[in-house]
Amino acid sequence: MEIYVKQRTGAPRGFFAAEAAGLEWLAEPDVMPVVGVIDHDKTSLRLDRVEETSPDAHSAFAFGRRLALLHDSGAPAFGWAPAEPAWFGPLEAPFEVEVASCASFTELWVATRLEPVATDIADQLSKDDQATITSAINAIAGGAFDGIAGQGTEAPARVHGDLWAGNLMWTPNGCTLIDPAAHGGHRLEDLAMLTLFGTPFLDDIFSGYEAVHPMPDSWRDDLPVHNFFALLAHVKLFGAGFLGQTLNAARAIIGRAKELKA
Repeated sequence: MEIYVKQRTGAPRGFFAAEAAGLEWLAEPDVMPVVGVIDHDKTSLRLDRVEETSPDAHSAFAFGRRLALLHDSGAPAFGWAPAEPAWFGPLEAPFEVEVASCASFTELWVATRLEPVATDIADQLSKDDQATITSAINAIAGGAFDGIAGQGTEAPARVHGDLWAGNLMWTPNGCTLIDPAAHGGHRLEDLAMLTLFGTPFLDDIFSGYEAVHPMPDSWRDDLPVHNFFALLAHVKLFGAGFLGQTLNAARAIIGRAKELKA
């Protein structure tokens, strides 16, 4: 087996250990291809090298099915992670996120993700922008999104945590996961991330997912809630170029919360 080495001199403490633990935790249920971990140290992570191929509708549908099974494998708690500290963001500039066993998705999302990052980007925001983001966070804090489309509550899912298109590798053995920010979370976190930056065959992925785990009507209307952290993080990491998309998500969240209350 060929080896791929991911490395960075001066990587934050525990960064590669967290990634290795996340990959192993996602592989544990044996329902989804996950890149194999060989070993790691403070400055590098050695992985099995995988062969890439082009995505197609069949492999996308199969990936959706496997993702549903991965989520249903569960987690000890919302906010739990397989290693501490935990990180989010690119190799060049990750930032630490809190590891805490939370009583609900709302607690995880508001207290450990949204509010800290919103504070970090406050100096990039106008008063109106700040008010919009704060209103969206307050709408989530009301608890309307602990379930899906206002139905019941969700148990903690085993989520990848950074499932944008660049962290999927399409291989002859099926779509393979890389570069996780794995934790116990809400399964819509992963589904929402897939929508952000143009995942190929997205409708086929969603169809495969719903073949295993049927979803309530209007579930996609909840997705802005679940990609809101990633959008705020992109403002923090890359600047105001992502602010417009973030504010659009905030307005959608506010509107969705009002709709669910009606």
